[in-house]
Amino acid sequence: MKNTLIALILALACSVGFAADKVPAHPHILVETTEGNFKLELDGKAAPLTVAHFLKLVDSGFYDGTVFHRLMPGFMAQGGGYTPGFKLKETSETIPNESGNGLQNERGTIAMARTGDPHSASTQFFINVVDNTNTNPETANLDPQKHSSRGRWGYAVFGFVFEGMEVVDKIVNVKTFNNGPGGAPAPVVPIVIKKMSRITYQ
Repeated sequence: MKNTLIALILALACSVGFAADKVPAHPHILVETTEGNFKLELDGKAAPLTVAHFLKLVDSGFYDGTVFHRLMPGFMAQGGGYTPGFKLKETSETIPNESGNGLQNERGTIAMARTGDPHSASTQFFINVVDNTNTNPETANLDPQKHSSRGRWGYAVFGFVFEGMEVVDKIVNVKTFNNGPGGAPAPVVPIVIKKMSRITYQ
């Protein structure tokens, strides 16, 4: 089953113009916010479609000036789809769901947000601030669920915070009000992603 899924992902990668062997294996990303900076390591081997899509957005400057618009302590911090004032900023391009790639929604991981359609991820992402895995009954189960009424599709993890998780914890615990998109708990004072960029090493 796992081999079939990998083959499907690689086929989809070619069909949408992403050559899996051209996606960096472990690119690093610097996220500069109004609350401080943190760094991501992406997994281009486990999630080639997602990483290629995310890098394209990063390189184009798409995320610069967007905000964290949904903050839930004990769960996750979500951003990447709105500018201050909650003006929607998304592309029409969506990507196939790569959940089931072996990466779990553990604390510190970054995953793609989506609607009820499993293949609707576009630009929004979230960072897990606790283990939101199927092995933790006290939290949301965001990993694939093969034997559940919710179906097998989970939320695709494609990297993790390797430096600055204390900044993410600070972000998710700021004062909020339920005035974000769809009534989501959003920061009273906007938390802006000032810049997101690849880290290059000499």
